[in-house]
Amino acid sequence: MNTAHNIYIHVPFCISKCNYCAFFSRACATPDWDSYAEKIISEIKYWHNILGRIAVPTIFFGGGTPSIMPTKIFAKILNAIRKNFEVLNNTEITIEANPKTLDATRLREFCDAGVNRISIGVQSFDDEKLRFLGRAHNADDARRLIDDAMAQVKNVSADFIYGLPSDSVDDVIKTCTEINKIGLPHCSLYELTIEPITPFGKMNLQMPSNETMAEMYMAIAKNLKLNRYEVSNYAADGSECRHNQNVWDGAPYIGIGDGAAGRILIDNIWYEEMGDRKLFKPLSDSERAIERVITGMRTRRGVLLDGTTKKIIDIEFAKSNSDMIEFRPGNRIRATDAGILVLDNLIERLVK
Repeated sequence: MNTAHNIYIHVPFCISKCNYCAFFSRACATPDWDSYAEKIISEIKYWHNILGRIAVPTIFFGGGTPSIMPTKIFAKILNAIRKNFEVLNNTEITIEANPKTLDATRLREFCDAGVNRISIGVQSFDDEKLRFLGRAHNADDARRLIDDAMAQVKNVSADFIYGLPSDSVDDVIKTCTEINKIGLPHCSLYELTIEPITPFGKMNLQMPSNETMAEMYMAIAKNLKLNRYEVSNYAADGSECRHNQNVWDGAPYIGIGDGAAGRILIDNIWYEEMGDRKLFKPLSDSERAIERVITGMRTRRGVLLDGTTKKIIDIEFAKSNSDMIEFRPGNRIRATDAGILVLDNLIERLVK
């Protein structure tokens, strides 16, 4: 029997596109949800035929804005996964949500269908910043959804963006203070990245300096009452996102839906999904090892030094740069706090 695979399902629809968004998504007020469900379910059946009735440790509905999906469509897709794969009693089932797309009643319907983790796209508690980002909600909408989610779901996360042109270190500290006050068990804080294809990419925005960005990043670690377990992710003990941890650590996962990626493991051979997921190509051991190093070095868990990663890692470089890289119990290496600040350059030098 083939090994367990995590599942990522992409929901590409949004109420509107945000000014910074370069993800595969499109604004569509009234998607054809029945056609969408049929396509997703056909892919689920396809992968069942390839992999068999494998166990599924985690299921992640990302987007786009999955929370605009009718709950009956969500339940239909989840039932198809249960029919074709082995969904465990402790399978983590996450849905991404935006404020103004869910009320307490619809949230309960998602939970009744199987959701046990919700990730909320807050981005900011400042209305002016939300307008600048092109978000469709205000700060009160975000707080309301967080309150509703924390009343119904144990595992609640929220995403935030910092490093806007007007941002200061004090702004970041203010965000951390409110997160602490709310008592969120998990959050992600992402530095604003300007992509050329976005509306922001067409503006001549004056971004904070690299030094200021670094100060903001360090201020998060100093002021947030959650532990950093990945470059941009913070959690209370036991509240880490298992889906992301599995993917970062190199576990196989199926990408379902337009725009979704996946790494499939069949008979000890890794495959990269291509195109419409009906095509996939084999990855060499070194290609897959490099991917594992790139994702693993972003985490506090680090990279497992096994037969494949040892072949592409410069161990002597790691040993001679103990200020940037540390060896950990369990035969792993990870970046130090100083190494995290120059991670891209560090990985380039670490990989042979």
